[in-house]
Amino acid sequence: MAGTIRGEVPNIEDSEGNLLAQAEKLTRMRSRIKSLRGRLQNKNREVAKLREKLAQARSSRSYRGEETPVFFVVGRGRSGTTWLQTILNAHPEILCSGEGYFFGRDFRRENFKELSRPGLLPSSLYNAIVGSEYLRLWVERSPWTRGDDVEEHLDKLMRLAVDRFLTERLAKTGKRMVGDRTPFVSPEELEEIARIYPEAKIIHIIRDGRDVAVSSVHWLWNHVKGEQGGIYNLAPEELERREAYRKDLLSTSTDSIFTENRLVTIASDWSAKVSKTIELGPTLFGDRYAEARYEDLLEWPEVEVGRLLKFLGAEASEETVKRCVEAADFERLSKRKRGQKDYTRVRFRKGVAGDWKSVFTENDKRIFKEEAGNLLIKLGYEKDLDW
Repeated sequence: MAGTIRGEVPNIEDSEGNLLAQAEKLTRMRSRIKSLRGRLQNKNREVAKLREKLAQARSSRSYRGEETPVFFVVGRGRSGTTWLQTILNAHPEILCSGEGYFFGRDFRRENFKELSRPGLLPSSLYNAIVGSEYLRLWVERSPWTRGDDVEEHLDKLMRLAVDRFLTERLAKTGKRMVGDRTPFVSPEELEEIARIYPEAKIIHIIRDGRDVAVSSVHWLWNHVKGEQGGIYNLAPEELERREAYRKDLLSTSTDSIFTENRLVTIASDWSAKVSKTIELGPTLFGDRYAEARYEDLLEWPEVEVGRLLKFLGAEASEETVKRCVEAADFERLSKRKRGQKDYTRVRFRKGVAGDWKSVFTENDKRIFKEEAGNLLIKLGYEKDLDW
């Protein structure tokens, strides 16, 4: 009995040894964990530094314009440039924004300080660079450039600036190509792009000039100077026509929404800019120039969007094309059925083709034929002048 009791008494020395061993083991484990944490923190810092260097390298390459596909969506205003921008920007590889007003050497708003519209640019970037007296004088007199061609240096500075703004924003998106929506401000704009960005791709969107005229007038009506930050001066007669039209007081057969001067200006401007672009585009850019019709995008959106994505070198699967088309759906963007009027809309007014047929008077047709009839025929919008 006594022996049994003595056998059940624990060995105190062995217990203390076990506890000490476990404590030492725990201490070693804690030390190892601490060491591993330190090593992990060092690795994280190394990874962070590598990521920073990679970002800097990408930014540096982007800044120099290397390996960054760049394109410009050009066209006469009110031809669907915003719509096409929205389509392309929905692509996972493409950043398409605008209007950057990069080009247009002579474009400057002389009355800029009188205008209060948010985001209104005072001039094109090109004008800001070549029009800077001090910058020009510096290039003329600097020991680093003395005797060189001043215009060549200014063009190169323009290129560096465009690279900087386009690719810096691109680097923040994770996308790989970038484009600017560039509605024409001058007939020379395409030549400027070819000189400064010769490797860029160009998408020229074209719309029936008569629909451009109708859309342009509504745009002007919604941006009258003195009304909600508007910037355009309209003649009293134009304002009277606007009010009469909105109150349905104009006869669709005899009363025009245009003054004769306004329609002449729009028609001649459309004819000059579109004619020059379809002539110079293939010559200046070769297979890096593509055209898109507003009307074709309406009728066959997925076919046309797929074609343009392939032109840009972007992925063009059926799923991706559908995603881009749906992102720019008229009803989704405007919250209205296509063709429904809304006089207050700044963009996406009706989203239809051929609206001019319900607006043009016989005199409007005569004026447009005189100013731009031949181009309508050349583009296939009419077979002859008998319309």
